[in-house]
Amino acid sequence: MRKQAEYTVFQGRAGDHNDLAMPGAKAIGEELESRTGIAPTVIGTPEPALNTGWQVELVAALPALKSIQSRFNDVFARGAVSIAATSRCAVSLATLPAVAKHFPSACIVWFDAHGDLNPPEASPTGYLGGLALAGPVGLWDSGLGAGLGLDQVVLVGQRDLDPFELDLIALHDIPLVKPKADLVTELRTAIDGRSVYVHLDCDVLEPGIVPTDYKHAGGLSLDDLGACCELIAEHDFIGIEIAEFQSAWETNGSPVSSNALLDALKPILTLR
Repeated sequence: MRKQAEYTVFQGRAGDHNDLAMPGAKAIGEELESRTGIAPTVIGTPEPALNTGWQVELVAALPALKSIQSRFNDVFARGAVSIAATSRCAVSLATLPAVAKHFPSACIVWFDAHGDLNPPEASPTGYLGGLALAGPVGLWDSGLGAGLGLDQVVLVGQRDLDPFELDLIALHDIPLVKPKADLVTELRTAIDGRSVYVHLDCDVLEPGIVPTDYKHAGGLSLDDLGACCELIAEHDFIGIEIAEFQSAWETNGSPVSSNALLDALKPILTLR
């Protein structure tokens, strides 16, 4: 049975280094509307990036983050699948506790070049986005809740991990699926038949495929991502948040289409 999907675009500030992700999220929402005929619900209002430490960024983002958390709670309470363009990874501080509330045993498949598993005291950079998964799994208190266990996390594509994160992954035996020939087989084993919620940071992809804030060689191809989505579509699919898609390769640059990215995500966006 095809599930109903609801679409959300986050337009608030959330630890942004630059002003390219908010229009990037808007562009994804516009393309999804073009493909489905369904207008997304827009949360937040664009504001210039602060590009500062996590404490200041969190205070500035908190009203919009609470609004998107309320939106997610409403979507899940209606039994819908959530398709969201969330601009930056820090938005997961709000979205994932809502996932945990409504789907307490869900598997979180975290596509990202990074782990985002540092609590503030372990962060080498003080960047709010680097704390994005650590909050929902209870490693620090963001004020937005938690509820997930580390045994619910599956990491995919990470290749820039900090010492605290490496120790945490080893201690808790968190699955770490790296880009390789048996990527889909490893992901299937890690999901282990559970319901799936997807976080996609576009820097999981090989640099040059789509514009992102960070660039780390050795990433997934769009074919790799599509194959993973084919597998995820075989499971009970809860939703996806698409983060870190920037609207252009550089500030004041020409707009970049999200079409190729959304084509790779088709297996789960069409909910078949």
